[in-house]
Amino acid sequence: MAVKLYIDAIREAMQEEMRQNPNVFVLGEDVGLRGGVFRVTQGMIEEFGPERVMDTPLAESAIVGVAIGAAAYGMRPIAEIQFADFIMPAVNQIISEAAKLRYRTQGDWHCPLVIRAPYGGGVHGALYHSQSVEALFYHVPGLKIVTPATAADAKGLLRAALRDPDPVLYFEHKGMYRAIRDDVPEGDFTVPIGKARVAREGDDLTVITYGLMVHHTLTAAERLAADGISTHVIDLRSILPLDREAILEAARRTGKVLIVHEDNKTGGIGAEVSALIAEEALFDLDAPIARLCGPDVPAMPFSAPLEAFYMLNSTKIEDAMRKLAAF
Repeated sequence: MAVKLYIDAIREAMQEEMRQNPNVFVLGEDVGLRGGVFRVTQGMIEEFGPERVMDTPLAESAIVGVAIGAAAYGMRPIAEIQFADFIMPAVNQIISEAAKLRYRTQGDWHCPLVIRAPYGGGVHGALYHSQSVEALFYHVPGLKIVTPATAADAKGLLRAALRDPDPVLYFEHKGMYRAIRDDVPEGDFTVPIGKARVAREGDDLTVITYGLMVHHTLTAAERLAADGISTHVIDLRSILPLDREAILEAARRTGKVLIVHEDNKTGGIGAEVSALIAEEALFDLDAPIARLCGPDVPAMPFSAPLEAFYMLNSTKIEDAMRKLAAF
């Protein structure tokens, strides 16, 4: 295995799939000549040409609409939304068309579409460049949603998404692009959609999380370990569908559960995880289920102190973990 950056793992997954499958192509704003606003697609237009790495107008609804049509025609499009915040104009295409195509045609048609979107805050991006939007799509049957936290998962999940017959929303936290690096297996490997990962084994409390928060949680878990508190950490990796078995097993293992995500608390993924545990493992618990999430404010502030107030970090997570451990 080789150590690779999160951003490089994403690019490699696209390049390798495009070399193997001529039906895979990328479209989005500035993905070609510029190589993407974060340089995720850098160098790809030189290798694959403008017919497979297509610069588009600033029209997210059109980007996704064209991709849905291409997918129905048998292609494997990767539609890039420059920032997840700007996915809103394409919501109707995603929910009303992509998610329902298989169901409305009784399986005659399907929609093998991947929508990549950088999300998340902590980069001083403010109002339209920092939002977490996964919960907006979580309510929609017919979609799959993945949020890799490691370079290995970034590559393996993107490959799996590109081979999936149905639409997959692939949310990549922009704060991890050049901050996270880890061992990435060689060869033609995939990470199955719908399977969580045990990021750390422990026996005193369980933290269930995803994305950038996995790394803050692991840092906090190290601090608790120094005081003899053992933390079990579940990285969901896929939030739609959820790995129900892994969640329930982890909850029963320690009897104390903290759910952590950067997105707003109300109506977030944590609410569904909490409801699942309450419905099926309530009598295995030793403490009320706890959630630590982003505050319910409309958007990420620009002000640095306010952004820091909004964002979760390892200290905030550590405090919540210690409170739960002491219950």
